[in-house]
Amino acid sequence: MNDKAPAPRLEVDDVIVVDTKRVRTAIGGTVVGNFMEWFDFGIYGYLAVTLSAVFASNVPAPWDLLVTLLGFAISFLVRPFGGFVLGPLGDRIGRQKVLFLTMAMMAAATALIGILPTSAQIGLWAILPLYLLKMVQGFSTGGEYAGATTYVSEFSPDRRRGFWSSWLDVGSYVGFAAGASAVAVTTAITTAVSGENAMVEYGWRIPFLLAIPLGIVAIYFRLRIPETPAFEQGHTAEIDADDPMSRQGLRGIVRHHWKPLLIGIALVAATNTAGYALTSYMPTYLEKEVGVSNLTAAVATVPVLLVMSAALPFIGRLSDRIGRRPVYAIAAGSALVLLVPAFLVMQIGELWAVMIALCMAAVPVAFYVAISASALPALFPTASRFGAMAVAYNVAVSLFGGTTPLFSQALIDWTGNTLMPAFYIMFFAALGLVALLSMRETARRPLLGSVPTVETPAEAEALVERQDRDPLIDTSTMPLAVRRP
Repeated sequence: MNDKAPAPRLEVDDVIVVDTKRVRTAIGGTVVGNFMEWFDFGIYGYLAVTLSAVFASNVPAPWDLLVTLLGFAISFLVRPFGGFVLGPLGDRIGRQKVLFLTMAMMAAATALIGILPTSAQIGLWAILPLYLLKMVQGFSTGGEYAGATTYVSEFSPDRRRGFWSSWLDVGSYVGFAAGASAVAVTTAITTAVSGENAMVEYGWRIPFLLAIPLGIVAIYFRLRIPETPAFEQGHTAEIDADDPMSRQGLRGIVRHHWKPLLIGIALVAATNTAGYALTSYMPTYLEKEVGVSNLTAAVATVPVLLVMSAALPFIGRLSDRIGRRPVYAIAAGSALVLLVPAFLVMQIGELWAVMIALCMAAVPVAFYVAISASALPALFPTASRFGAMAVAYNVAVSLFGGTTPLFSQALIDWTGNTLMPAFYIMFFAALGLVALLSMRETARRPLLGSVPTVETPAEAEALVERQDRDPLIDTSTMPLAVRRP
């Protein structure tokens, strides 16, 4: 006799129907936060050499630049603490509330950097408030990306989650391009008006102060986004330490979800070593190792980032058709094949060569980031998704992603080999390929711990009718029994 309880059955009313207009509103309100986060990365990355003169003018080379890059790294070392606090909080009180908080913190910290005293005014003490504000940014972004990816993945229809979620990172890289463009335009105008030292004297403040109007707009949009239907239907206030599908604290997340955590950490490390090398470190590399000007570096990078951003939704849609795992394999494989040739071509130093090299380096980044927001949150159940994403993402990005500029430059200084950034990225790409062997395919499936999400009532009816023969539907993981008397 089989005493196993039958799996609960879906009814049409169980299925979440989210129309396309509401998806656009929700995802658009989330994208602005990522835009702001990466706008700051673009500013800091393209001003790194200038900021070394502003905040570390009394420090001898090459330590002045490393001191500035350390500020970038510090913000990432703080991120796990932000994730450990804000992630579980988002599982408890909701995604929207935490995303509003992270946006406000991030915009305020970026703007305040623009009014800091310089080392010419207060000496080496100038670096301390810069580090402090970078730590505030790091704490807030510890909840930002984990919350944003959780939010867009939960709001996206199952069969098109790759497409809709990819727009989150379109905002990221357009934001970085906007930051780089702000630096380029400010540099061109201030030097024309006030001479070559204008950026060191005052021009560096202008891009940071742009965070004030941009932050106001972003906070306005964050206030308008609704809570995700998946959170509202599956939310439970109490923690059940023995139930992996229940909401968990940090200890429970590690206990029940250690395997997907390791997979996520490996994939995030592979993604962000490549991503931050292309964005935050590339301006420094082009200026210091290739010998091009700050303005030329921006002119070369911005068009590449914009073209790459435009490609992300197409790659996201591809992942809806062929799966997330094959797209991740393309990303890691192209990193292993293209990066050494890309850095060699870059050494030619001409604008055309730099642009070709950046295009080559952008290929693996595009395939990585296009599916990050759809693939990574799907590793974890709804009740603990924000917290688990915060752990996996922030541990990896703080140890390996955000430290990429610092480690890459230090490896070059140590070895004298200008290809070291490529080898660094390739190492993590290989680890990502190993992690893929254990990753479950999640494309077109309902999120773990959630009921299916579709775009029309007709889709809901068709899904319920075929649930017994659809291999993508597993009602045993859905919060159905709890919701019925």
